[in-house]
Amino acid sequence: MAEVRRFFSSPRFAVAGASNDAHKFGYKILAWYHQHSLPVTPLNPRAAQITLPSRAYDTVPSPSGLPSPTQTSLSVVTPPPVTLKVLEEAHLVGIPAVWLQPGTFNDEVLKYAHGHFEAVIAGDGGHGGEGWCVLVDGDEGLEAAGVKWTSQRL
Repeated sequence: MAEVRRFFSSPRFAVAGASNDAHKFGYKILAWYHQHSLPVTPLNPRAAQITLPSRAYDTVPSPSGLPSPTQTSLSVVTPPPVTLKVLEEAHLVGIPAVWLQPGTFNDEVLKYAHGHFEAVIAGDGGHGGEGWCVLVDGDEGLEAAGVKWTSQRL
């Protein structure tokens, strides 16, 4: 839980793999941050905006486009080969903590992540059947980190 607390101690968040498709996890993860009133930036190299029912978010194409990467924790919702490239760039710009959602990593990605970030949430654990997921474990993580949040409509 210490890594989850570190992840949520950042003042900003980003979602790599954010999507306009409400059926995809990239949309659901972004919506989770929005619903918790957390400052979030979607990363998507092919869409200028991600639109939720109550708000449109401008995207940045990659971690280097984030306004304050050293103060941003990154949730990743991309396939493993893309995840590795995202993590390499995230490390270069100083992102301190990453949350690799289920299905986004393989052994190579995990090895890289654990060697380059202060906190890595990934793999077995959490309350979901597929490992750590912000949709399942995020509320408890926010509470453990002492983050005050208000619920917001999607």
